[in-house]
Amino acid sequence: MGGSHSREDLDLSDSDSEDAESPRASDNSSDYGTPPPASVSSKLASGAGAATPASIDAIDRHLRQLHLKYNEPISPNPSSGPTPSANPAALNAVKLYLHIGGSSPSAKWIVSDRLAAASFVRAGAGAGDGDDEDDDAPAAGGPWSLVVGSKIRARVGPELQLKAFPAQRRVDFVADGVWALKFLHSDGFGDFCAKHHSCMFENSYGVAATDEGRAKVFGKDFAAWARPEDGDESIWEDATDGFSPGPKGSPMPPRTPLLKAVLEDLREFEEPVEEGSGIKSLALGALDNSFLVGDKGIEVVRNFEHGIHGKGMSVKFSGGSTNFSTPKKALLMRAETNMLLMSPATDGKPHAKGVHQLDIETGKVVSEWKFEKDGADINMRDITNDSKGAQLDSSESTFLGLDDNQLCRWDMRDRRGIVQKLASATESPVLQWTQGHQFSRGTNFQCFASTGDGSIVVGSLDGKIRLYSKSSMRMAKTAFPGLGSPITHVDVTYDGKWILGTTDAYLILVCTIFIDKDGKEKTGFSGRMGNRIAAPRLLKLNPLDSHLAGANNRFREGRFSWVTENGKQERHLVATVGKYSVVWNFLQVKNSHHECYQYQEGLKSCYCYKVIPKDESIVASRFMHDKYSVSDSPEAPLVVATPMKVTSFSISSRH
Repeated sequence: MGGSHSREDLDLSDSDSEDAESPRASDNSSDYGTPPPASVSSKLASGAGAATPASIDAIDRHLRQLHLKYNEPISPNPSSGPTPSANPAALNAVKLYLHIGGSSPSAKWIVSDRLAAASFVRAGAGAGDGDDEDDDAPAAGGPWSLVVGSKIRARVGPELQLKAFPAQRRVDFVADGVWALKFLHSDGFGDFCAKHHSCMFENSYGVAATDEGRAKVFGKDFAAWARPEDGDESIWEDATDGFSPGPKGSPMPPRTPLLKAVLEDLREFEEPVEEGSGIKSLALGALDNSFLVGDKGIEVVRNFEHGIHGKGMSVKFSGGSTNFSTPKKALLMRAETNMLLMSPATDGKPHAKGVHQLDIETGKVVSEWKFEKDGADINMRDITNDSKGAQLDSSESTFLGLDDNQLCRWDMRDRRGIVQKLASATESPVLQWTQGHQFSRGTNFQCFASTGDGSIVVGSLDGKIRLYSKSSMRMAKTAFPGLGSPITHVDVTYDGKWILGTTDAYLILVCTIFIDKDGKEKTGFSGRMGNRIAAPRLLKLNPLDSHLAGANNRFREGRFSWVTENGKQERHLVATVGKYSVVWNFLQVKNSHHECYQYQEGLKSCYCYKVIPKDESIVASRFMHDKYSVSDSPEAPLVVATPMKVTSFSISSRH
């Protein structure tokens, strides 16, 4: 188990002695030495490590012998260019490194190309051709790609997982391997980062990264998302580590006591599942039991303070007149005595025509509910509980449903489970509790979640996150713009103040708090936030961890730790990335003074996390209910399920 900085803190060597060795300088690939990081970074920060004019001229001559084309580097702001003393032809000169050895003890960086050119070009253009483009023009010639010498050509997008190290004039990224660029000139590094932001914006939205383009995408209410450096950071400033009290707004230590406990003192309990019944999903209970949903049925396991384990009864799918495939969603309800099972109607498609109601005590399917509205069959993409703690309510008879363009509440007390008409001013108020709305085509809803009071957050294919109050599903109170990537999963804190959206390449943490015109604190679920909206935080893996997570290294199901009580605050965030379960300290992510955010431009990204690796792709990673967090332990156990085993991680109580 390793932290996020375990393999990327190695500085890339630029020692003159290494480059001067003629036998090695002629090789395309060679090992490198690692000088003390402090000495290197201090030299670079002071400019002592910058190339001299004579050496730049020599590099320029060598690059021109390669017949590469160089013009003035493209800048998002045409009026801001390199300093007059810099030779423009050498600004995009880099040394290219490749990481080899994976996570083994012998892993290291090697020099792949001692002298190459890094540039951004349009799709179909050659290296350097993109430099002739008008940087303010829309993407008429196709998306931007990053080209480095003859070895790398990759589309600019979140999948690059590009991370900058300003003190080292270095960027790391993923492109069929993990690479690092070391810029020979500081102006070249700055120009590269600015151009990368510009190309990323244009590839994501199809418009140029100008003030007009940003206004078109984000509007005036979300100006802070377009230019985070100009936004209101006050909502992030008050976050301090509750386990390490300090003055309001004081900086946090590099590793908080809580994160240190997560890093060093996990106790592991592992159990294999029944042979041939591979786990497909995990339904955690807050009471006595949790449930492993597999191909053959459901295995019941017991909840303990140190995790879930014990061979309970196995519930085989039986009863009812309809055979159904392995459920893609299992929803506990009625004080966890019943479970709704939703199976895809067609293989490869997420939509279902109905749900099966399973009585857990008897192991029988007691009802087969059909999704129907106005006499017509409809499909649902997803279902969830009315509120975050509703599964504990023994009288619960309603649940929420979501399809691409529909959001509704289903009532099981109705004879056929038909969704009720949306309440209006002339109808009985009681109908407000069985409501729904069919939106015009184009919403492309993907996922949703509910707060403690029943408000609803919905994520969409275009990356938008919409907030609906518990009293109306017709119009969103707040709609956060997308960042260019679809939202595949969404979660929300019990109090509704924080939202965690999942994309394939990162998590996005959004604060819904704002102060209304009367000075009262509200959330975006209950009122329109106007232009009082802070920029979000992004949670990412460093390029090396992203690559080592495996072939299926997309982020999945980012979640908060689990509380169902007013006044309690979630403490951690967890997501699944391939073979990794990744944990962030929630308070650390929120703190503006955290080390990850120093020297960052644009939306701030947190790279301080804990990786828990497994030998196979992970099915689910979730924290148990807060009630299983013992008094002297900072968090409830974390449950990690793979197809063939389930593992519980509890934090040592000595911390």
